[in-house]
Amino acid sequence: MLPVLMLFLIPVGGGIPAGVLLASRTGVPWPAAAGLYFVSDLILAVVFEPVLRLLVALGRKVPVLARVSAAMKASMERTAAHYGGVSAGPFTLVMIAFGVDPMTGRAAAMAAGHGFVAGWAIAIAGDMMYYAVIAYSTLKLSSYFKDPNTAMWIVLGGMIVVPVLVRRLKVAYSKKR
Repeated sequence: MLPVLMLFLIPVGGGIPAGVLLASRTGVPWPAAAGLYFVSDLILAVVFEPVLRLLVALGRKVPVLARVSAAMKASMERTAAHYGGVSAGPFTLVMIAFGVDPMTGRAAAMAAGHGFVAGWAIAIAGDMMYYAVIAYSTLKLSSYFKDPNTAMWIVLGGMIVVPVLVRRLKVAYSKKR
């Protein structure tokens, strides 16, 4: 089970398909694999929160970091706008974590005034929903191929291509209105 957890700790989404397939191949039941992914999110929270807090504190004192912080805040507002804006509440913040990543979800939750526990609960909820979609897709797709790597590469490609297509379709639809 430790190798599955290690794959889930990879900071980009690529660890999910590989971890799900490894868990499946080694006989780890899906609830245990989901539990391992949840544990990886808890580890992320413990590791990332001090970094986030340090960056916030330094951003108040170091001019260069203050400019980086302002740029990140503007970027966060643009990202949040895709999901209805940060002020829309916890559901919007969960969707940010689902659509981007849990660190961005936590940063958005912090910007919206949520503390450590509530902020990470929001971010982890979105990330667990993302995990469920990717895990289910990976397992279903792998049943159609003899080589599980084929399914993993297709899912990884979809993780990159689908969000881009959705954004383009959204822009095209909004121009028609």
